[in-house]
Amino acid sequence: MSGWTLVSGDFVPTGGMDRANLAFADWLLRQGEPVTVVSHRVDEGLTARPNLHFLRIPKPANAYLLGAPLLAAAGLAQSALRARTGGRVLVNGGNCPAAADLNWVHYVHAAWTPRGREPGVRAAKRMASHALSLRTERLALSRARCVVANSEATARVLVDAGLAPASRVRVVYYGADAARFHPPSEAERAAGRAALGIPEGPPVMAFVGALGDRRKGFDTLFDAWRARVRAGGWDARLVAMGAGAELEAWRARARAEGMEDSVHLLGFRPDVPLLLAGCDGLVSPTRYEAYGLGVQEALCCALPTLVSASAGVAERYPQGLRGLLLEDPDSSEELSDALRRWRDGRAGMAAALRDFSATLCARTWDHMAEELYGAAGARPASA
Repeated sequence: MSGWTLVSGDFVPTGGMDRANLAFADWLLRQGEPVTVVSHRVDEGLTARPNLHFLRIPKPANAYLLGAPLLAAAGLAQSALRARTGGRVLVNGGNCPAAADLNWVHYVHAAWTPRGREPGVRAAKRMASHALSLRTERLALSRARCVVANSEATARVLVDAGLAPASRVRVVYYGADAARFHPPSEAERAAGRAALGIPEGPPVMAFVGALGDRRKGFDTLFDAWRARVRAGGWDARLVAMGAGAELEAWRARARAEGMEDSVHLLGFRPDVPLLLAGCDGLVSPTRYEAYGLGVQEALCCALPTLVSASAGVAERYPQGLRGLLLEDPDSSEELSDALRRWRDGRAGMAAALRDFSATLCARTWDHMAEELYGAAGARPASA
């Protein structure tokens, strides 16, 4: 029994790490590798592959916290079997304490303590989950032969937190899906505007992220946007795509502040590529972001994208676009000024953004998968 065992919560095309895991699994299968996927969900495109064995792990009450020990136990058993027969093993962070060839880190729990405004039981659940994640993360990383980080920023956190020595850490950037995220045609832009329900005219700024804990910085963005509205002469619209425990609270606050015509909270949307085609920028004042695939996707669409300088994706910005980076994700004043500069000067960035878009789009998910595979020191079965 050779081949690979991949352990992760989901292998689906939505979300950063889920999309990356799906891309790697798909690439392995196309190389002819036998692959065992230990997961809660797998994209149906993978399940049709004859060389895939999908070990579906239940998720009690549809809760990842309750499914985590089941995933870890099954992944450990499958990984041990694969290792005994000369196969390869990949896990993600602390999701499975296997002695893996590769531990692919998409998020470092030691880098961010979740915080939000949930009362009582929800707050206790959040903190218990975080404490467990810290323990399992340290254990799993200590057993990995090679630790793959999704950015230099993630690599630094891993080393500085004592989770992995620099000698075992390698950086592999995500790939891009240029078929879905690219500078829009006039027809695509018109379709995007229609889907947003906003006529051509006022510029539209997008926010993509969960409205649960405050990591994504929507609170900073809301305050900055309110400052621009109150200053007068602000015709731009904000569209926020993402669900979460605080979604309804933010909708209520937008109504209370008289900003329901300026701030549109759309909830979860599966058609993000379509909506981005109708936007004129994206903002992500994140307090912690190991990489930021949503930011990269907006940049692939050649949108001026404001993001925290500490986010992993920020290290890929060329010098000419570094004015889009936010130094303090807690500063609504800095973000308000950045929003004004975006509103008044986005046309002047168009050429640089198109060049950057082309650079990002040229690196496909297959390029990423090949590099990740190389970190294991292996050759594809079809080679």
